[in-house]
Amino acid sequence: QVRLMESGGGLVHAGDSLKLSCAATGGTFTTYAMGWFRQVPGKEREFVATISPYSGTTYYGDSVKGRFTISRDNAANSVYLQMNGLKREDSAVYYCAARKLMTAQRPDAYDSWGQGTHVTVSS
Repeated sequence: QVRLMESGGGLVHAGDSLKLSCAATGGTFTTYAMGWFRQVPGKEREFVATISPYSGTTYYGDSVKGRFTISRDNAANSVYLQMNGLKREDSAVYYCAARKLMTAQRPDAYDSWGQGTHVTVSS
């Protein structure tokens, strides 16, 4: 079972950029599709982005298309989320997730989750 640890969250101003990282340990990283999700209190976990094991396929949630970029470095067992043009509505806890082989956009399709990292965007 792969274990995931996010980092890079923080407090930023609207319009700023932030890059989240997720380090994976255990398992074979190149057998996992990776995803980023976010959640605010009282709401369901929202799909942000996903990437296939060798970066050939990426998908994004409608609310982040054109602003966020998911990438991975298989040599470093890490996946990243570059967030540009941040808006107040991007404030959430961001989670990294892993599932075998195929990308997916539903949270329940993922088997492993990190603890989350907080992102707060102020106006």
